[in-house]
Amino acid sequence: MMTLSIFRKRHPPVGSAPGTLVVPEDAPPPRIHVIVFNREEVRELNVTDPDQLPGLVEADHVTWIDVQGLGNEALLRRIGEHFKIHPLALEDVVNTPQRPKAEEYDDHLLLITRMVRMLSAFDIQREQVAFFVGTGYVLSFQETYGDVLDAVRHRIRDARTPVRQHGSDFLGYTLLDTVIDAYYPVMEALSERLERLEDRVLTGSPTRTTLDRLNRVKNDLIVLRRALWPQLEALNRVLRDPNRFLTEEVRVYLRDTTDHCAQLVDVLDSNRELINGLLNTYLSIVSNRTNEVMKVLTIMASIFIPLTFVAGIYGMNFDYMPELHSRWGYPAALLMMLLASAVLLFYFWRRGWIGERGRRDEEEEEEDR
Repeated sequence: MMTLSIFRKRHPPVGSAPGTLVVPEDAPPPRIHVIVFNREEVRELNVTDPDQLPGLVEADHVTWIDVQGLGNEALLRRIGEHFKIHPLALEDVVNTPQRPKAEEYDDHLLLITRMVRMLSAFDIQREQVAFFVGTGYVLSFQETYGDVLDAVRHRIRDARTPVRQHGSDFLGYTLLDTVIDAYYPVMEALSERLERLEDRVLTGSPTRTTLDRLNRVKNDLIVLRRALWPQLEALNRVLRDPNRFLTEEVRVYLRDTTDHCAQLVDVLDSNRELINGLLNTYLSIVSNRTNEVMKVLTIMASIFIPLTFVAGIYGMNFDYMPELHSRWGYPAALLMMLLASAVLLFYFWRRGWIGERGRRDEEEEEEDR
């Protein structure tokens, strides 16, 4: 059974002060993983005490502080105090989901995006990720454990990669670019599902299950577009407005990420148009099937109407009726009924409503199209 993805946002009670955090009871406790690197070395460690984090940000290194899980409000506020995160920015991090956006503060640039990955053939996981790009560090917050950023971690461990040669802004670009690129496998999986559904619909054998799957894919596309379209707007705004946390070199790389995002939006729009066409085709096929059934029933009813008329006439209990007492009256009545049925069948066949003639006419019409 198809389940619709309904927009549900965690928000504080009406009238709450700005910066109020709403941490759900089922949110996993935070896990903090830190990677400190420069051209010569890489250090990785897991941190349990947030008070250690400021000391890990070094002037000649880039520090990536990755927080997975939002289940501890006190710890999150402590991190916010250490890195001077504005209360409204911290609220955007915790009270998910937020619209993808980019906002510049005094001490950092906030980038909010939506990360997706395929858990199974029919299950797409979506979660919000927030990146704070500051001087010498990148601070990331994820809703749950696990992500699509392992490729970035491997690149950091390799001294030959560009991420080891640049600053925190390049690391922020790399993380955001990886999140955007993770949409491609999801889009490919949805496109393959659409191709299979298209074959099933166009072969003229769709079922109610086909309709359910079409609606599920359509719902997934709507949710993905809700994430990608504002992300594209945010990236365009970052490229358009001056920003002191991004160098010109990184802005060039961000243009490529913007192109990827625009390409994904185009694919989404194309798939949405395709699925709307498939839904219309499905409804047309179901309507044609109904029309065929109604045609058969109408033909059967039309054949039996004269038979019913004759039977009704000779079923009346009058004494003086033609051929009522004749020895050949009953066979004559049956013969008249058969002739009437044969005449009607011949007429329907000549009109192309039944038999091979009708199918040939339909095939010729298809060839003409």
